[in-house]
Amino acid sequence: MKSKSKEKSKPKKFVSMPVIHDHAAGIDVGSRSHFVAVGQSLDDVREFGVYDKDLRECAGWMKSHGIETVAMESTGSYWQNLYDVLIESGFEVSLVCGRQTKNMETKTDVKDCRWIQFLHSVGLLHSSFLPDLDTEELRTLYRHRDFLLKQGAKYICKMQKSLRLMNFRLDVVINDITGVSGQAIIKAIISGETDPERLAALAHWGVKASKEEIAKALSYNGRKDYMYELSDSFDIYQSYVKKVEACDKKIEELMRSQIAKLGKPQTSPPPLEKPKKINKNSPKIPLRELSWQWNEEVDLMSIKGVSHSTVLTINSEVGLSIHKFPTAKEWVSWLRFSPNNRKTGGKTISSHIRKGSNRVASALRHAAESIGKQKDAPLYPFFQRILHRKGRCAAIIATARKLAVIIWNMLYKKEKYKPYDTTIIEAQIRNRQIKKINKLMKAFNVKPFEINLACA
Repeated sequence: MKSKSKEKSKPKKFVSMPVIHDHAAGIDVGSRSHFVAVGQSLDDVREFGVYDKDLRECAGWMKSHGIETVAMESTGSYWQNLYDVLIESGFEVSLVCGRQTKNMETKTDVKDCRWIQFLHSVGLLHSSFLPDLDTEELRTLYRHRDFLLKQGAKYICKMQKSLRLMNFRLDVVINDITGVSGQAIIKAIISGETDPERLAALAHWGVKASKEEIAKALSYNGRKDYMYELSDSFDIYQSYVKKVEACDKKIEELMRSQIAKLGKPQTSPPPLEKPKKINKNSPKIPLRELSWQWNEEVDLMSIKGVSHSTVLTINSEVGLSIHKFPTAKEWVSWLRFSPNNRKTGGKTISSHIRKGSNRVASALRHAAESIGKQKDAPLYPFFQRILHRKGRCAAIIATARKLAVIIWNMLYKKEKYKPYDTTIIEAQIRNRQIKKINKLMKAFNVKPFEINLACA
């Protein structure tokens, strides 16, 4: 039996890894300071502030150590100013998701930056997708517009609550209280009109509910506190509507200025067989024409089920940076539409798609859901086929993935949209069914004439 002293005296074994990036640095991004590591010793770590002077000093310090490539975590929005300075200074910067670096038992800023530097030097980190500057500017405006719409929706809910507690059940007889009829009645209520019949007379003729039914739903109970809340919420909602309209104009100006940079003749897209419906929240700009010119004569609106909001989301989130996805598989994987196969012992234990938030993926899922309701859409038979086999959720994901591949081919290869031919698809399905029947006949040794006799 060996003694413990001999076991302790054995030399430790070290596993070395090949260095991929010789001149690599790692940065732990913070809200008040950034920790930078150019090596693995404590002397190779230094803390810098977040002011512009500090960021440029950080870039100069890394230059003095011969650093060429830098990896940094995408912490909130604190990384953006530092990223711009490093790109301006000529560094190759990899923006890394925090999920790739969460492998430390004890967490400190110094250990984090050294760990990032080590992982980057041995090539274990991959950079996140970042669009070009023009697309980033459009993305900022569109995300701000989306934020304004969500804030306005909150005040719609407050108006519904105030009306309901005053016994004005406008939400029962009218689908949208912010429509033409709803706003006319709300303005009259705020101005002091409480007579049910006079309020019902303000409803548009297209409202399905009769004037008598609307009058029954509008009986005031005298609550002045909720009347004040309704008036205040309506004014704030109107201000958000004006802000959204101003943001739409800003988006149009930005897209036109960036289209002018391309230096190509500005043409108009061919007319659609059936014009797209413009929803209440759709941007009030000629988006189809702008998208056609922005994407170099590629008409995303020609796809059935793709709305104005979907097109603007794709242009603002990816835009002209679609070339960063050289294959459709990489594009679909970034959208998290490809199965995340997990195998052990030669068996697949899970194939669920990865979780995560992606605005383009969310927009494509909404488009796929609308395709499932449009019988004239070319992808409708595909949606129904998956729906009957695997359920609605799987059908939405599969259709969204197919939409993503179509959009990648249109933007990356500059191809026109070619709708699926349903007759060809039906023939392919029929051929597969015939092959299955032939296999079953061979398995059970059934002859064709025996089937004819059985049918007779």
